[in-house]
Amino acid sequence: MTEATSARSARRHHWRREVVELAALFTAVAVADVVANTVVHGPRGPVLLCAAAVALVATAGFHVWWSRRHENAPPPTDTGATAPSPADRSSVAGEQETALWRMRTTVRDEPGSLAALCTALAARRVDILSMQAHPLSDGTVDEFLLRAPATLAPAELTRTVAGAGGTHSWLERADTHDLVDAPTRMLGLATRTALDSAELPLALRQLLGRCTIHSVPARSLRGAPLAEQVPAEGVLAEHTMKFRDPSGGSLTIERPQLPFTPTEFARVRALVDLDARLGQRVPPRRDVLTLPEGNEITVRRADTSDQAAAREMHDRCSPQTLALRYHGPVADVDRYLAHLLSPRFGRTLAVETTSGRLVALGHLLWDGDETEVALLVEDAWQQRGIGAELLRRLVAMAAEAGCESVYAITQASNTGMVAAMRGLGLPLDYQIEEGTLVITARPAGLPAQAAAPSPALETVRTQNGSGRR
Repeated sequence: MTEATSARSARRHHWRREVVELAALFTAVAVADVVANTVVHGPRGPVLLCAAAVALVATAGFHVWWSRRHENAPPPTDTGATAPSPADRSSVAGEQETALWRMRTTVRDEPGSLAALCTALAARRVDILSMQAHPLSDGTVDEFLLRAPATLAPAELTRTVAGAGGTHSWLERADTHDLVDAPTRMLGLATRTALDSAELPLALRQLLGRCTIHSVPARSLRGAPLAEQVPAEGVLAEHTMKFRDPSGGSLTIERPQLPFTPTEFARVRALVDLDARLGQRVPPRRDVLTLPEGNEITVRRADTSDQAAAREMHDRCSPQTLALRYHGPVADVDRYLAHLLSPRFGRTLAVETTSGRLVALGHLLWDGDETEVALLVEDAWQQRGIGAELLRRLVAMAAEAGCESVYAITQASNTGMVAAMRGLGLPLDYQIEEGTLVITARPAGLPAQAAAPSPALETVRTQNGSGRR
């Protein structure tokens, strides 16, 4: 539309509005004249005038009262405003505190069973953050991540689920790490397993929750067969899963408190197959440290390829040093190396000189829910801070892996190991039985302290990583 056309349209609408207003004015005058003649010349003219005056006064008074009543009223709600958030609604309802729960329950494989369970949870103001379905032959196991009011007791939550048809329910507290969806979690666990052979037991424990993992070698230290023959596809029982260990033994996973599902079995088998295809592997990082006297040493991860160098170090160690480390006959120490250096049973750190000679080993061994730490430093390299540095790094690894406790078994006369454990700056528990000393530390909170190098050593450079000085 052009400006000229717009102007003509505006003048036309303005002229029509004036005609309408003029017609309304004439109509009002005519009506007023008729009313006035009727009132003045009627038999009850004065009465009608008085009644009209009273009506006008009453109307004016009501208008004044109504206006004063709404002067202080709150402004009307904006219909375009956003709806209150769930946090705001919970604040109004007095439910600011919430708790995260992991729940697993079995429901009938019938239409409406899951809907009934969700409706019952909603009635308790329980929010379902995620859900996974594990199909079974006679039902479905549903695993939920729930956000429930903190005032809702676990027993009440379990009764609510049971009332909605859930059976064999299992409930435990969760944390923010459980907010990751299942595909993302599996990709993360597969990445950890691919980078480090020692991560497989930790990845399985994170995937399955509280469970016990047994890695049984193919043969004992004296050559007798130990591991049972497990089929290539694995074995699934109610509370047990078994697989072939890539190292030649067997891998057994037990969880007495909660049966395994076929879905979990398939996920574990995928991680075990990935580990078997990739073979033994350790991260290639090497840290070069400077000792107080100026010599440089290298700290790196070790594996079974270091057995020959470890045996040579054993030959240079005194019988007393070997006895303090292995707590048994010195003649059998070489047989332990295949087990200790295998990434399946834990992590091992090796210390090398600039010429490549192995002078110290530090072991972090998985032992169910607990973790054992052990050190061996060649006699000529003791009292230089090497053992304390290895211990610091091993306990930091345990903390990073989520281990609740780390213990060291030694003799009461081993003042070097006792001093190294005290140097961690962690609360320690001591147990002494017939000259054997067990020192237990809780590694929670250690990573921030372990990020800095040992005060007695200086990090010169880090190969395959960022250097620091």
